[in-house]
Amino acid sequence: MDFHALLRLVHITGFAAWFGTILATLFLLKTLEAGLTGEKKQAEEHSLLLRRFIKLETKVADVAVISVLLSGLLLAHFYEGWTPWVFAKIGLMILQIAFTMGYIVKAIQPISYPCDTAKYRAWYRLFAISLSMFAIVLLVTFFLR
Repeated sequence: MDFHALLRLVHITGFAAWFGTILATLFLLKTLEAGLTGEKKQAEEHSLLLRRFIKLETKVADVAVISVLLSGLLLAHFYEGWTPWVFAKIGLMILQIAFTMGYIVKAIQPISYPCDTAKYRAWYRLFAISLSMFAIVLLVTFFLR
């Protein structure tokens, strides 16, 4: 396998793993919603499970994001060149990370459980941001290039 194919494999696999962690968290949160918005004892148990999952998910997502960024930069440097499309993708990735992290700090971290469903909807807005940014990145990467 040549270096170009290996870099593309790492890039695509990293992007898929990153996207997969987002979807896995969404599905877990949808499953835990009744417990996290319900009785205090059940909310405490579900909250512990959620925190443990988020800690593990973050490790996977961090590796995936780093692999996407590094492999993308290497692909640009050695094979694609530093075109405006490359800079557009870099900018979109930075925006996605900034929007996601900013929203987590602003709206997700302050949530304590049990909470009402109105507060819990902040989780779904986070996924709307993340999935919208993924869609924009894929649109730019595959259709507008």
